[in-house]
Amino acid sequence: MTRRAAPALLALAALAAMAWAGAVRADSLETLGQFLQGTRSARAEFTQTVQLPPRDGQAQRPKVSNGLFAFQRPARFRFEYLRPYPQLLVGDGTTLWVYDVDLAQVTARPQDKALASTPVALIAAATDLNALQRDFQLLAQPEQDGLHWVQATPRAREAGVQSLRVGLRPGERGVAMERLEIVDAMGQRSLLQFTRIETNPPGLGSAAFQFTTPPKVEVIRP
Repeated sequence: MTRRAAPALLALAALAAMAWAGAVRADSLETLGQFLQGTRSARAEFTQTVQLPPRDGQAQRPKVSNGLFAFQRPARFRFEYLRPYPQLLVGDGTTLWVYDVDLAQVTARPQDKALASTPVALIAAATDLNALQRDFQLLAQPEQDGLHWVQATPRAREAGVQSLRVGLRPGERGVAMERLEIVDAMGQRSLLQFTRIETNPPGLGSAAFQFTTPPKVEVIRP
C-alpha cells in the first residue's frame, strides 16, 4: 500500500451510532435508522483531516485533502480525492477499486472482505439498525453543533478501527451525514466533513459507481 493510499483507505475504514439514555437515545438511534432506510443515495464535497499520533512527544502537522463523495445503496460508493494527490476509490457492489493516478496503478479487492466493519458498511450497505448491529456496538451521544451524534465500535478485532462517530442532520429530502470521525488501531485520527450535500439526488445512477481501468495502468489483485 502506498503512503498516499493510507489516508484514502481511512475513509473506508468506518461509521456508526451511540447511546446515553431516554429520549436522547431514542432520537439519535431513530435518526440513524432513518438514514439507513430513507437516505438511499447522496453526493457531497468533503474535506478530510488526518492527525497522526505524536512523534517524540511532539504533535505532527495534520494532513488535509479534498474531494467528491457519493453513495447509492446497496453497497455502491465513490471517493474521488482531488487535492493534494489525485486518487479514486470506487465500490461497485462486488469489487473495491483503488486507483492511484500518479503511480498509474489500480488495486482491486473483493468488496465484501475489504469493507467489513468499516464506515462504508453504514454508509452504503446496512439497511437497518439490526443489520448494522451485527458488525458494530452502537451507542448514542448528546446533540452537538446541531447534529445527532452516534458512535460505533467494530465487533471484529481485526477491523483496524478503534471507534467511529457520525454526525447526522435530518432534512426534508432525508437524513444527511455531515461529519465522520475515525480513530484507527494505531491511534491515527481522521475527520471527514461533508458540504454541499444532496440527499437522494435525481440523476445519480449506477453508472457513477462503475470503474474502467485506464489504458497502460497496472492492475494488482492481492
